Amino acid sequence: MARSALLNVMVNAATKAGRGLARDFGEVQNLQVSVKGPGDFVSSADRRAEDVIRTELQKARPDYGLLMEESGTIEGRDKQHRWIVDPLDGTTNFLHGIPVFAISIALEREGQIVAGVIYNPAMDELYVAERGQGAFFNDRRLRVAGRRELATCVVGTGIPHLGKREHGKFLEQQRRVMLEVSGVRRMGAAALDLAYVAAGRLDGFWEQGLSAWDIAAGVLMIREAGGYVSDFSGGASMLESGQICAGNEAVHRALLDILAKAG
Repeated sequence: MARSALLNVMVNAATKAGRGLARDFGEVQNLQVSVKGPGDFVSSADRRAEDVIRTELQKARPDYGLLMEESGTIEGRDKQHRWIVDPLDGTTNFLHGIPVFAISIALEREGQIVAGVIYNPAMDELYVAERGQGAFFNDRRLRVAGRRELATCVVGTGIPHLGKREHGKFLEQQRRVMLEVSGVRRMGAAALDLAYVAAGRLDGFWEQGLSAWDIAAGVLMIREAGGYVSDFSGGASMLESGQICAGNEAVHRALLDILAKAG
């Protein structure tokens, strides 16, 4: 696929940071780990990856703002553009030696996500998308799965852990979904879950309590792969609400109906 200059900047930043994560992943027991909150760990690898990404992005576009998981909001002189970055989505997987984690970088222009990169360095899997140009996995065009009946579908989700709220609400959602689908998967990295929906590996996905950096790139990825993505009410406030529901048209609609019944 032909990539724009900006998408090349994002891919280069992700792959450069990914080399460091892959190296640290091989020595995961030796990492210095601090506790940010219950069930939410930050490693030295996480911070190093964010530093690399920030350096690469600011070198290419010094005036753009940033929203980063560890550094927070960094205002830029260019108010129309903002990078949204998660340097290590799936930190808990990473620290436990599970190779399901990713770097996620999105570019927001005037409030719209126009480019996204999701990269799993442990498996060397690169997902990219640009608005109006499609979504790709290692240069192969992506399409969401075509299954329309929930009984044949495998859907992903995120399970609230220690320190998270609304466990009871999630359990009711999961109970209702389990009654309708072929299988439910919890991978532990929302960015990769959304990339998997775009790639047709998962037929659908739902989760709440997410942050903008978890899902910004994945939202564009799914749309560019022909899928549907929204908050639980069917609206477009995913980055603000932290809610996301995704799939092809039929699966997305069916999941929304189930979530509405769960209350």
